[in-house]
Amino acid sequence: MAYSQGIPLKKQFGQHFLRDVRIVHNMIFAVEIKPTTSIFEIGCGDGFLTQYILATPAARLQIFEIDPDWANYVKEKFGKDERLTITLDNFLDVDLSAQLEEHKPWTVLANLPYQVTFPILHRFQEYRHLLKEGVVMVQEEVAQKIVKQKGRGYGFPSLFFQYYFEWKLLDKVPPTAFHPAPKVFSRLLYFKPHAHVAEIPEEEKFWKFIKHCFKQPRRTLKNNLAHTHYKMENISDTTLVLRAQELSMKDLLEIWELVRL
Repeated sequence: MAYSQGIPLKKQFGQHFLRDVRIVHNMIFAVEIKPTTSIFEIGCGDGFLTQYILATPAARLQIFEIDPDWANYVKEKFGKDERLTITLDNFLDVDLSAQLEEHKPWTVLANLPYQVTFPILHRFQEYRHLLKEGVVMVQEEVAQKIVKQKGRGYGFPSLFFQYYFEWKLLDKVPPTAFHPAPKVFSRLLYFKPHAHVAEIPEEEKFWKFIKHCFKQPRRTLKNNLAHTHYKMENISDTTLVLRAQELSMKDLLEIWELVRL
């Protein structure tokens, strides 16, 4: 079992602690931090990133930590800094409106647990009105899926997250930057909510439709939609023989208009 500061690291929480100061500096320098900036961190661990955030002029730092051992450790180590607040809870369960509304917009700086990366990103989408910008550490494969424009690897996550956010790939991070070292490379990923997002007719149903389109990415639209309720007779034969990976968001929105009624 791996340890840090004499405390065991727990696999169920995906605890791989960053140990590369250069990477931390690059996270912080990628966002704008002023004396009025509100920052939140997801999973502080032993406070390696936390200490550098507190060295900035930020107005406040809100931490969400699921592990009481690390919440107590960081509170004891940095608790004299009045800008710091630690919430002992699962970020996926927290009422973010209640926690973050008062001091919005928030900047996110976090090394995300790999196994819950997408659920966390979906929360960012749900509460994007509370966010200004952020940099998160994610698995390299996940980062590439999110920024993909077309072709292999392009799918529902690409379309969904690009629709609501601007994304930018930053540093590729080797396993050696962590303790214990994960088995995969990671990536710093910058994001910022789009200022204006066009309304999608029947938005929730549209994203379910997109999941059907990409159900088996190498298959055609005709095959993926064959056993659904959508009105395929409204789609041209030349479009039905295409794969969803060949279609842009604009293309798919136009197809949605044909099949949703």
